[in-house]
Amino acid sequence: MTITETHTETHTETPAETRRRAWTGPVAVQTHEPAIEVRGEMHPRFDEILTPDALDFVTALHDRFAGRRHDRLADRMRRRFEIGNGVDPSFRSDTAHIREDDSWRVAGAGPGLEDRRVEITGPTDPKMTINALNSGAGVWLADQEDATSPTWRNVIGGQLSLRDAIRGELEHTGPDGRRYAVTAERTPTIVMRPRGWHLTEKHLAYTDRTGRTLDASGSLVDFGLYAFHNAVRLVENGRGPYFYLAKLESSAEAQLWDDVFSFTERRLGLPHGTIRATVLIETLPAAFEMDEILFALRDHCAGLNAGRWDYIFSMIKNYRGRGARFVLPDRSAVTMTVPFMRAYTELLVKTCHRRGAHAIGGMSAFIPNRRNPEVTRAAFEKVAADKRREAGDGFDGTWVAHPDLIPVARAEFDAVLGERPNQLDRQRDDVEVAASELIDCHIGLPITTAGVRANVSVAVRYLEAWLRGLGAVAIDDLMEDAATAEISRSQIWQWIHQDRTTDDGTPITREWVDGLVDDVLAEVERRDDDRFDDAAALFREVALGSDFPAFLTLPAYAKYL
Repeated sequence: MTITETHTETHTETPAETRRRAWTGPVAVQTHEPAIEVRGEMHPRFDEILTPDALDFVTALHDRFAGRRHDRLADRMRRRFEIGNGVDPSFRSDTAHIREDDSWRVAGAGPGLEDRRVEITGPTDPKMTINALNSGAGVWLADQEDATSPTWRNVIGGQLSLRDAIRGELEHTGPDGRRYAVTAERTPTIVMRPRGWHLTEKHLAYTDRTGRTLDASGSLVDFGLYAFHNAVRLVENGRGPYFYLAKLESSAEAQLWDDVFSFTERRLGLPHGTIRATVLIETLPAAFEMDEILFALRDHCAGLNAGRWDYIFSMIKNYRGRGARFVLPDRSAVTMTVPFMRAYTELLVKTCHRRGAHAIGGMSAFIPNRRNPEVTRAAFEKVAADKRREAGDGFDGTWVAHPDLIPVARAEFDAVLGERPNQLDRQRDDVEVAASELIDCHIGLPITTAGVRANVSVAVRYLEAWLRGLGAVAIDDLMEDAATAEISRSQIWQWIHQDRTTDDGTPITREWVDGLVDDVLAEVERRDDDRFDDAAALFREVALGSDFPAFLTLPAYAKYL
């Protein structure tokens, strides 16, 4: 039996796909029925998520979209190769008609997303879910991505937390006997963030129609299980199935998500446009396609978010071998007001408001410490200044990482918005951003010895926690997640390969940094069950190796989780 795949989803064939079709032909031999096999241990209640019907739905998503996912990942590799070899990104000439057309708009806010002035972010374990729902924020980013270490327990346990929360059934008792329950009269609107296209789920194996078996897509697993179990109930609750989309690098990737959404709506019996997405603009290539990304998702799009930490990482990753002009100073010196960050955030606000989309600000890493009033005071001051800048620039809302920061952020946005739910009417016609401004890395500050040591220390300590199943970790009064760890290790890699020295004349070499790793191991408090030895080995691989892994989570997940 032979089949020719046909998709009702909107999809414009890329040149790469045209070439591949010319090589292989359009007809594939069907020898197997597509299937998802559970390879992970079935812990208590996992059968409530991994039901036969849910797995059939996730299988259908893979059957239709897994091939295109691989095409998009290949596109990423080609684009990084081009940038690394001197071809700077630019605004696409073949999509100029989309940017120049003033007539189109996105779907905009769905029910419960009208006012997004303060959003709280965090992982989806039961305790953090309850804390977020009681926080008083308008929106909760339920994070299955950078704030979650993707252990099998965390991946499916997070789905259980969300399922129970949406049905008003979530309770939790901590190891100390303390009980947690949702007590807020009005809980935040949930916007779930699935893993990015590059990540896999090795505890679920997908077998395609040709009999090839691969790890399942983390994106399709996270999205599929959540949508299947909760989309209809969310609509009944007066909200909707809403998603943050991470790590997108092109409008073709956005189009893929849009087709996933349209298929899901048909499969689950939802009206077209019920699903809404907010796209994180957190990669350099995506900054050059913001209009195109909005256009691709226009029937399902609520807005864009300025994902600052991953954006800095993306700049380093793409330009890590392009010379001194693209070497950044200490991580702490790369603020939101440096040239390339300022250019991209102002362009984001202008692009969003022109198309009726919310522009959501990012997360300041400073967090309070309830045991240290001075740390808390400093955190409040720094976060207030950050949110004051965002509100003044035209953002419609922002992120915080701690409940105590919600009043701080809300006060700054209340001062600008008043009773209005947003400031979409502020069009920012004063903003004009050239392609060269989006890659202007001139900051004029040095790399310091303290900055190098901080990167090594934070990265090793974060990775140790990540290997133990913690994705968001307070370290030195900053909230660290996978994105901030990526900056730390990628800066080390770039500084070594670009033969940088610190401001006191110390050459940044593999040997010196290797010694700093030993210093960290000697300084931290050790336990019999800690993962510091694995964390140190992982850091040495992703920061001191000759090759540069596109994401540190790829080798980390494959080897250690």
